[in-house]
Amino acid sequence: MSRVLVVADTPWVVNEVRSSLTLGDWEIDELDEPSRAAQLAADADAVVVDMQIANMGGMAVIRDIRQSTTSGRRPRLVLLLDRSADSFLAGRAGADASVAKPINATELRSALAPGGTSEEE
Repeated sequence: MSRVLVVADTPWVVNEVRSSLTLGDWEIDELDEPSRAAQLAADADAVVVDMQIANMGGMAVIRDIRQSTTSGRRPRLVLLLDRSADSFLAGRAGADASVAKPINATELRSALAPGGTSEEE
């Protein structure tokens, strides 16, 4: 079973991620406080971060997780974008992949797979 941490403060975003991952063996944890994401990411296989979250923002959350994880094991990082044209922001933040909202289930599952990429990349 793969653990996915969803960092989002909007219920519909969390619901879309949950719905997208109903097929498969996923254990989903939710977090609406981005300042705690780096701490909780250590126990996850992947982290899905909404671009618009609280006062920190998804790019800052991704960078924080990358800087605070050890070189040995780091979760796969996926940034949820408000529009596909912003895919370059995911790369600048250091995300492994990005998915534009509304979320396409197949695209999200592909982005979460080891070595997977999003359609925008």
